[in-house]
Amino acid sequence: MPDELLLDARELRKSYPVATSAFTHSARRAIAVDGVSFSLSRGEALGIVGESGCGKTTLARVLLRLVEPDSGEIRFRGRDWLSARGAELRTLRRGMQMVFQDPMASLNPRMRVGTIVAEPLAIHEPKLTSSARRSRAAEILAVVGLGPESLDRYPHEFSGGQRQRIGIARALVLRPELVIADEPVSALDVSIGAQILELLARLQREFSLTLILISHSLPVVAQLATRVAVMQAGRIVELGPAERVLARPEHAYTQALLAAVPQIPA
Repeated sequence: MPDELLLDARELRKSYPVATSAFTHSARRAIAVDGVSFSLSRGEALGIVGESGCGKTTLARVLLRLVEPDSGEIRFRGRDWLSARGAELRTLRRGMQMVFQDPMASLNPRMRVGTIVAEPLAIHEPKLTSSARRSRAAEILAVVGLGPESLDRYPHEFSGGQRQRIGIARALVLRPELVIADEPVSALDVSIGAQILELLARLQREFSLTLILISHSLPVVAQLATRVAVMQAGRIVELGPAERVLARPEHAYTQALLAAVPQIPA
């Protein structure tokens, strides 16, 4: 069912204390996420776009509970995600995974790729044998375009685009329902980034993924998103179908973002 609700976020807020020196904090707090609400249907691709520092990455980390919000509500599969503990937390957590911006920083340089990709299996499916985990890792690496020889190599032996494929394989090995990709192509050359976006589009179809794509670039989200949310200063200022937001933006900030996209002369 395309209209089945998978994720529902309501009035999310997150702030951080403002440091006045290396060792002290003032009473002031910097607001990173300021009353964000949106819902996501199963199978959708939502693009969240905005300038650096607008709160996109903090929102992603809040959605995944990598950081806890100050207030608000998140329901995932109809269940209260923020109150989940123990077995329920583990069950829900395996259903949502993240692809990080910098593939080199997110991959342990001391671990072989086979171990990196299989690590979520070791956590969530501890009864699997090491050979079964290795086999599953090889299967998902093949899906993202990397051969079995990748298993025994280290991250530094791969190009940036290949490392991002490894990060995507690690995110998919548990067969999650929701993948959040945080600036997945910003550290890559344009041509390599286009290949990664094509890969994500194909994987969304093949795995029936629900996708949140975070980017500062409207052309990037335009390639994948069915809906677009525009963030400014911690708030969503515009949200709607991608074709409407990108062709007929209503908010002045969205209009400014579109006006800043370089145009190729005819």
